[in-house]
Amino acid sequence: MKVMISYPPLESKKGTPLLSQNRQFQYFRNPTYIYPVIPASAATLLKQNGYEIVWNDCIAEGWTYKQFLDFVKEEKPDLIAMETKTPVIKQHWKIISDLKSLAADNWPLTTVLLGDHVTALPQESFENSKVDFVLTGGDYDFLLLNLCNFLRKQRESKQLSTLNSQLSAELEPGIWYRQNGQVKNTGHFKLEHDLDSLPFIDRNLTGWKLYSTNNGNYKCLPGTYIMSGRDCWHHRCSFCSWTTLFSNFRVRTPENVLNEIGMLIEKYNVKEIMDDTGTFPKGDWLREFCKGMIGRGYNRRIFVDCNMRFGACSLEDYMLMKRAGFRLLLFGLESANQKTLDRIDKKLKVEEIISSCKLAHKAGLFPHITIMFGYPWESYEEARKTLELGRYLLRKGYAYTVQATIVIPYPGTPLFEECKEENLLRTLDWDYYDMENPVMKAPMSDEEILKLVQGIYGVAFNPEFIWRRFASVRDLDDIKYFFRAGAKVVGHLFDFRP
Repeated sequence: MKVMISYPPLESKKGTPLLSQNRQFQYFRNPTYIYPVIPASAATLLKQNGYEIVWNDCIAEGWTYKQFLDFVKEEKPDLIAMETKTPVIKQHWKIISDLKSLAADNWPLTTVLLGDHVTALPQESFENSKVDFVLTGGDYDFLLLNLCNFLRKQRESKQLSTLNSQLSAELEPGIWYRQNGQVKNTGHFKLEHDLDSLPFIDRNLTGWKLYSTNNGNYKCLPGTYIMSGRDCWHHRCSFCSWTTLFSNFRVRTPENVLNEIGMLIEKYNVKEIMDDTGTFPKGDWLREFCKGMIGRGYNRRIFVDCNMRFGACSLEDYMLMKRAGFRLLLFGLESANQKTLDRIDKKLKVEEIISSCKLAHKAGLFPHITIMFGYPWESYEEARKTLELGRYLLRKGYAYTVQATIVIPYPGTPLFEECKEENLLRTLDWDYYDMENPVMKAPMSDEEILKLVQGIYGVAFNPEFIWRRFASVRDLDDIKYFFRAGAKVVGHLFDFRP
């Protein structure tokens, strides 16, 4: 049985779509390609179980839509699985229609959608497309294997056209399907899989080099992504689309993660790793991991970047992380207004933002801050507090880099439900949920929101910021990173043009 895991071309004048491994969808003028960890895990797991795998990322490859359709016609896969997100779901519905027409009577083709949008609204895709299955929840590597095993059994028993009465018993919870013209499901997904049981990702099978250089997080190349856990131990931020996928936090053992890092160093010569766990494990887990990095000598051979929460670590923790090879820490600042932090359930005080940045910086780490504008309850004057705090942290060197975006209420999130209840949504046309423009009613104009986003990136031209960045240069990799980051900043200024 041949399984294709595909990111079909999504051609747009807006730029390159950040679809894979991304909690907030955005088009980038300056392309960035993020390694899709869980789909890559699915491909590896399927291959291990005897399936023929075709990895097909047309976005990273720069393929045209015709190239994609010609490739599918040539390969004739039995099943195509596609990750989707809110702003491109309508495009994926059309792609499924085209694929079904292409296959027609030529070969039996099963289509599968997965991701946060279809987890939130699974019924919608059956009503608007010819999709065969929808996988809900974040463990769609395990679910895709379960589904493929079921379909292979059906094919071997020559029951290709119908799903037997044992379907609910044989398929895991979280799978939606059609049966006798009706949409059914196997119940709400469960996150009970053992993450340590997964094989280490076959990076060559999944084209890892496509994603190893064109990414603003990496100082040293090549780089790649891993996930120590799924997804965030805080798991409360009301805007995060991955709260839809992961209703509870699970983590691999430190030893398992260390073994994967060792494999990446020895087999693939990776120089930097971004651990994309929603928030990296803290406390005893973190300390055991750091001691393992030092004890094995990996801290001298590779950099580690990760997502972290303000207030989660002490100065001693940060210093241990620095010794262990950590470099870039990504913090969700989101807003400098306490009422906003409370309303989006960050469980964070504004004072902790500044103190955590200073402590991480003091330990020799490089904080990266993420900021959002366009909250429907924030005035322009309040939003400017966020702009000023972000610029202050960057000018003084307490934060090293920044990502600023427009707040988007994705389906399935508490923020989306709040906006629906309070009539704060301008539209339910998913095409507009791509961060190009606000989709929530706000007490400031769209132009003001976009200028605020640009204002954060504009700090790159501040003399104090530029001086501190030059003063931080220690080697040739720093210089290369400086210019790569500069290109990304210019791209973001165009991404958010009023």
